[in-house]
Amino acid sequence: MSGGQRENSIDRSNRRGRQTKRTPNDRERTAISKKRAANGEKEPASSREKNQNLCPAAKRCGGCTMIHLPYHIQLEKKQRRIEELLKGVCPEIHKIRGMKEPAHYRNKVHAVFSYQKGKICSGIYEEGTHHVVPVDSCLLESGTADAIIRDIRTLLVQFRMKAYDEDSGYGLFRHALIRVGFHSKEVMVVLVLSSPILPAKNHFVKALRTLHPEITTIVLNVNDKRTSMVLGERMVPLFGKGYIEDQLCGYTFRISPSSFYQVNPRQTELLYQKALELAELTGKERVLDAYCGTGTIGIIASKNAGEVIGIELNQDAVRDAVSNAKRNAVSNIRFYQADAAQFMVQMAECGDTADIVILDPPRSGSTEEFIKAVQKLSPARVVYISCNPETLARDLQIFRSHGYVPKEAFPYDMFPFTEHVECVVMLSRAKK
Repeated sequence: MSGGQRENSIDRSNRRGRQTKRTPNDRERTAISKKRAANGEKEPASSREKNQNLCPAAKRCGGCTMIHLPYHIQLEKKQRRIEELLKGVCPEIHKIRGMKEPAHYRNKVHAVFSYQKGKICSGIYEEGTHHVVPVDSCLLESGTADAIIRDIRTLLVQFRMKAYDEDSGYGLFRHALIRVGFHSKEVMVVLVLSSPILPAKNHFVKALRTLHPEITTIVLNVNDKRTSMVLGERMVPLFGKGYIEDQLCGYTFRISPSSFYQVNPRQTELLYQKALELAELTGKERVLDAYCGTGTIGIIASKNAGEVIGIELNQDAVRDAVSNAKRNAVSNIRFYQADAAQFMVQMAECGDTADIVILDPPRSGSTEEFIKAVQKLSPARVVYISCNPETLARDLQIFRSHGYVPKEAFPYDMFPFTEHVECVVMLSRAKK
């Protein structure tokens, strides 16, 4: 669970990057680059500036902290970071799994609308502020999403709609949220307004669909509060069914405007496949999927498990999880709205058991209360999917002190051009 944002020197609309033949000089420069990286040296300033130019907003938005580095060096730095953090904690750390095409991987794109020099602009907040950095195309984001956002901006001018001003609270149009199905190609557009009334609603929707016939649903979200939250609570479908569907590891999942769904599906499939491989399912095991969200991991695991129990605190996520299980005709999974630690303690006190616990916590990691509950439930194996190496290292130490030994770790680059890295670790119960 983490984020990042942009693609390379290629214009995202159509120029997908013509490949040129590599010359001996190119190969020599690559070799020098690799040697510098191996010796811990920095790239020359000219090289950093050249890569920084891939995105004119990079210095201000803070989303692509590694954009100045060639991709292979990004991977090397992430590998070293994982190895340093898990040194003495996990005995075997495998090579990080990068992307073949590390660009435009984000299937969820958010843009904030504002004014600059009297004109409507759209983009992202400058790091640590609420100042909008105008962005037309982003190295990390879906090119389809960026094109839709640009055209929404144009339509606002044509329809004489006002962008929202955070300071005064005046104006209508606050944000646009675009979600794109990687496999299904379905596209959802969420228009976040300060009022439930969209002037010339039918004409606006028709104009947007004419420009982008690939759009499968458009939703109006009402956020009338003076808040930094993007989405309000009220959703009104203007076109289509109000959600999209996409496939992950052979299963179909419903994605609503507020659903959590991994933003890099290509790498997510590899990560989940490795997690389930480490679970060593034979078809008989009872699996407990903690922090289960909308049920993706548990539903995918159900094929090779005897029974799956999904635990999630968020009521909306549990509702989506139940819906996703029905959609995929999965009958050996049950979902509960509960605190995972308390639920495991209650299971143990009732003499109930689980063979495997899978956890995919937020960036803040797990808690000692949760880890103690795992110890009390006493599964044979724990599979930990982490989006933060620092909290992972901390939690693995706590797991070790409670009788669970980390065996091996597999890092995955889910967010190229950013410092974020995900990792899946297998732990086994220590023999008494």
